Amino acid sequence: MIMKIKLLSLLAVILAGCFTANAADDKWKHDIYVNQNGTGDYTTITDALEGVRAYMEYTVTVHIANGVYKEKIVIPSWLKNVVFEGESADGVVITNDHHANIDKMGTFRTYTVKVDGSDITFRNLTIENNAPQLGQAVALHTEGDRLHFENCRLLGNQDTLFTGGKNARLYFGNCYIEGTTDFIFGPATAFFSKCQIHSKCNSYITAASTPEDVEVGYVFDSCKLTSEPDVTKVYLGRPWRPYAHTVFINCDMGKHILPIGWHNWGKESNEKTSRYGEYGSKGPGAQGERAAWAKNPDSAEVKALLDLNKVFSNTTTWNPLEK
Repeated sequence: MIMKIKLLSLLAVILAGCFTANAADDKWKHDIYVNQNGTGDYTTITDALEGVRAYMEYTVTVHIANGVYKEKIVIPSWLKNVVFEGESADGVVITNDHHANIDKMGTFRTYTVKVDGSDITFRNLTIENNAPQLGQAVALHTEGDRLHFENCRLLGNQDTLFTGGKNARLYFGNCYIEGTTDFIFGPATAFFSKCQIHSKCNSYITAASTPEDVEVGYVFDSCKLTSEPDVTKVYLGRPWRPYAHTVFINCDMGKHILPIGWHNWGKESNEKTSRYGEYGSKGPGAQGERAAWAKNPDSAEVKALLDLNKVFSNTTTWNPLEK
């Protein structure tokens, strides 16, 4: 009789453990809803990250309702396979206002959104740093690999978009990116397709720091380069590091782009190492004689630069447009 009671007690403990495990599993959802009015699962995007399971193989979609979310968000390295889907690109605004000269913060802590995780997608939303022009102010800081941004708006002034991480791969499709100085910068491999690149003052668009042993840095394909009305002197890029790689292919360039196109950042040695060029440029900004040290790709090289399977093959194969 005593033995029977013990067996029944043990069975009850096991069943209780199973029910507890099932209850814990039930909290992990494939769809999470963020709404500031309290009708979703969470009212902030930061809190919603707690509802995403670490190192999962299935995809979780975080649906974000329209609203202005003043947050400083870090997507940790243990999160992957997450889609952040905004209700609308104009309506979902993630914003903050840190700049480099606040308490000696420095450039790399000013981000509004920092992405350390990999295999992350952002769609239909705005990421903004609306700090006053008192120093560098990053809106989006990426460190993860295989990041996909579709129909997003990146708003800021100096250093709007930092593409961090050697061998990291980023794809931007149909995005709007604005800024003042070096507002697209960093070492990652990034492909920009049909994006609008908007200059807010006379300065530089890109400041790549592509490592010497990385073949592709920035590729702009069929993008439109625009500016504020009073902007008249903008360079396509300058090398933040000596082996910077940036190529514009079939882009429509406004009259604000300087005929020389490229700047050496005050170092003649950069002219021997940087990898700058363009192909099929059109518009008033495509006119004039470019810097003699720029090396434009030929048709075969352009074909390779437009092949995402090749552009993103520096570590493993990845094509963000293939399911």
